[in-house]
Amino acid sequence: MFHFSLVELISTAGYLGMFFIVFAESGLFFGFFLPGDSLLFTAGFVASQQLLNIWLLLPLLAIAAIGGDSVGYWMGRYFGTWLEGQKDSFFFKKRHLLKAQSFYESHGSKTIFLARFIPIVRTFAPIVAGMARMRYTTFLSFNVFGGLFWVTTMLLLGYFLGSAIPNVDRYLLPIVTIIIVISILPAWIHYLQEKAGEEKAAKGFSFWFRLKLLFAKIIGR
Repeated sequence: MFHFSLVELISTAGYLGMFFIVFAESGLFFGFFLPGDSLLFTAGFVASQQLLNIWLLLPLLAIAAIGGDSVGYWMGRYFGTWLEGQKDSFFFKKRHLLKAQSFYESHGSKTIFLARFIPIVRTFAPIVAGMARMRYTTFLSFNVFGGLFWVTTMLLLGYFLGSAIPNVDRYLLPIVTIIIVISILPAWIHYLQEKAGEEKAAKGFSFWFRLKLLFAKIIGR
């Protein structure tokens, strides 16, 4: 089952493997498909069962998240044009880059913090920030705060639920599913808002276009 797969992944990967997963998913364009929120939550749960050390996980994975975003920023700064010219492949989807660009245009510097809680956008947001040449000091402040907040929140949520609820492993699958749904929800709402805005703009354009045609006919008579 899904939650057992995550537990097995964490047990097999160990501290170093989890560091790489969080690092890659935080800012390397090919890491968008890796688990983020669910991995951190489950790692916290595993730590609550005394199989991992929570006090080692907290700083280790925070460094991974902050470091991954920083590498993503510099990748965007120096290789952004190259990325934009790449064709879709298993490791790169241009639509994800465009989605992150749209999110960045809507939220500006705050994107670096907000994107921490949105899968896929989380991976491409630092790359877009680099492409947009956001000041690195501004980027770094949002990056550090967002990375610490995201890792601490998700790890401790899993840890305290694992410690407080008897036989919590029975409920791990629905809890992880809820975590995934909540993390995807902001991106879905943003997509629906964009879609509604496009439809509204299209209707407005259609109305003015028909009005112009009518006016031209009246003038022509």
